[in-house]
Amino acid sequence: MTQDALTAQAIAEYLSTRPDFFEQHADLFATLNVPHPHQARAISLGERQILTLRDRAKEQERRLAQLLYNAGGNERINRAIMQWCARMLAEPDPARIPAHIIRSLGDLFDLPALALRVWDLPLLADSEFAQDVTPGIRDYAGALEHPYCGPLAGQEAAAWLGSPPASVAIMALRPLAGQAPIGLLVLGSGDPERFTDGMGTAFLETIALLAGAALGRLAAPVPAPGAA
Repeated sequence: MTQDALTAQAIAEYLSTRPDFFEQHADLFATLNVPHPHQARAISLGERQILTLRDRAKEQERRLAQLLYNAGGNERINRAIMQWCARMLAEPDPARIPAHIIRSLGDLFDLPALALRVWDLPLLADSEFAQDVTPGIRDYAGALEHPYCGPLAGQEAAAWLGSPPASVAIMALRPLAGQAPIGLLVLGSGDPERFTDGMGTAFLETIALLAGAALGRLAAPVPAPGAA
C-alpha cells in the first residue's frame, strides 16, 4: 500500500472518530471543495451532501415503486386464484376437475406447458390423467414437501410436458396437508428465469393445496364406522 493511501486512511479514521472536527473548523468546512459526482467540477461539501441525499431519496423512490408494482401483481394473482378456486368449488362434475386445473392454470400463468397426473382416484382410473404414473413418480411426490423450482434436472415427471422445458415447477398434490399425495402437477417454461431455485413459492404452495383439495373429491369415500 502506498504512503498516500496510508495517509488517506489515517485521515478518514481521524475524521470518523472526531465528529466535532468540522464544528471546530467551520471555516474549513465552508471553503473545502470536493469533486462533483456527475460533472467535471468541484463543489462544496454542503452541496455534495445535498446531492448524496437526493440520490438516496431517488433510490428509495425506486424501491417504493418496485414494491408497489410487486404488490399490484400479487393482488392480481390473488384475485385470479380466488376465482379459480370458486370455479372448482362450483363444478358439479368432479371428473372434470383435472382438465379444469390444467386449463385455468395455463391461462393464469400464461404457460403453454402444463401436466397433471393422479393416482388412487377410482373415478379417474381410466382417464388420461392416470397414465404414465410409475412407482418412481409416486416416490418422488411422496418426498416432495415443497414445490421444486429450477432447471430441468432429470425429473421423470417433466417428460409429461413433451418438449424439455428450460425451467420447471413441480408440486405434489395432497387432499389435505400431511396426507399421502394423490397427484403431481408440473409447470414448464421455455424461460430459464421463470422458475428458479430460491424463488418464493407461496403462490405455488397455495395452488397445490387448492388443487389437491379439489381432487380429493374424486377419492373413494371413507366407510363409516361399523359399516358393512
